[in-house]
Amino acid sequence: MQTDQALLQSYTMGDLLLKNRVIMAPMTRSRAVNDDTAPTDMHVEYYTQRAGAGLIITEGSQVSEEAVGYIYTAGIHNKAQVEGWKKVVKSVHDKGGKIFIQLWHVGRMSHPDFHNGEKPLAPSAVNPEAQAYTPDGFKDTVEPQAMSLKDIERTQEDFVNAAKNAKEAGFDGVEIHSSNGYLFHQFFNTNSNLRDDNYGGSKENRSRFFFEVLDKVKDVWPPNRIGVRLNPSLNEIFGIHATEESIPTFDYIIDRLNDHDLAYLHLSEPFNDVSDIDYLESNIAKRYRPMYKGTLMINSNFDQESGNRVIEEEEADLVAFGKLYISNPDLAERFAINAPMADWDKDTFYSQGKEGYIDYPKYAEEHVENS
Repeated sequence: MQTDQALLQSYTMGDLLLKNRVIMAPMTRSRAVNDDTAPTDMHVEYYTQRAGAGLIITEGSQVSEEAVGYIYTAGIHNKAQVEGWKKVVKSVHDKGGKIFIQLWHVGRMSHPDFHNGEKPLAPSAVNPEAQAYTPDGFKDTVEPQAMSLKDIERTQEDFVNAAKNAKEAGFDGVEIHSSNGYLFHQFFNTNSNLRDDNYGGSKENRSRFFFEVLDKVKDVWPPNRIGVRLNPSLNEIFGIHATEESIPTFDYIIDRLNDHDLAYLHLSEPFNDVSDIDYLESNIAKRYRPMYKGTLMINSNFDQESGNRVIEEEEADLVAFGKLYISNPDLAERFAINAPMADWDKDTFYSQGKEGYIDYPKYAEEHVENS
């Protein structure tokens, strides 16, 4: 056992004590296979298997019907969904785990098929020129409907209601998904946000919607039970193209988040090599650790070695693991004994069955079976 690793040390996050710094990152898995898109018994098993994480952050869960953009994704806006999540949370808590739910609105990354033929909502009527995963397969995205002020106000209330539902379901907190080309990121970005009102133009205006939602969610949850996810160097995904305004915008947002006493700020390293793009930052943890004074969580392509290193070098407090947690439900336990990592099957990432979801064995189980 090598329990002196940085990743395996406990961490006090607000008023929560995390048993280690190995975080399960939010990942869409498309297993809500019912009319209510409520979590099922498979979700209960999936998350319970991974309760050894210091913190689980669930898959992105839509805050309303308008927020949907993918098939079979669980929501947090109707009674059946709340009841389904209650079972997940109780089971994780019974195993000594802690769990936040990620609140999600995809914005323009949707399709009229999800909205009774109506266009999806977005900051501006700019087609991302991507594809949406609909019940009939992949379809080209359409020009979205630019949000009116009433749409913005209603969407803010959707986040508030989702936050209330998350509290009713027993979650330990919520994460606001403000990354990866979805609604908030669309507001931040100058090529998806062409507005000329108080929600467009300057970086202050482009981040206004986000901060208004954050303030409203803080009326439901104490700030130290709210996390925020951002991806400052995201380039070219779902029609989002980074510009010279991108890093200054995120510098402004992250500096301002110091005033909010959050549970954590969850940042992603670049998904692709951006070292040749002079206006993007290739080392997000190093850039934002001096700027952000609260708990910093870092994500994207970390393994045991690099995860330990980023904490040892004091560039982050917590490390979120994605695909490694798909195929290694006992990831933290494997780190403790330096066990080999199981490979994931990408063909079952978004399928609807048990295969590739709850059938990855824990190392101890696999070792016994093969001994």
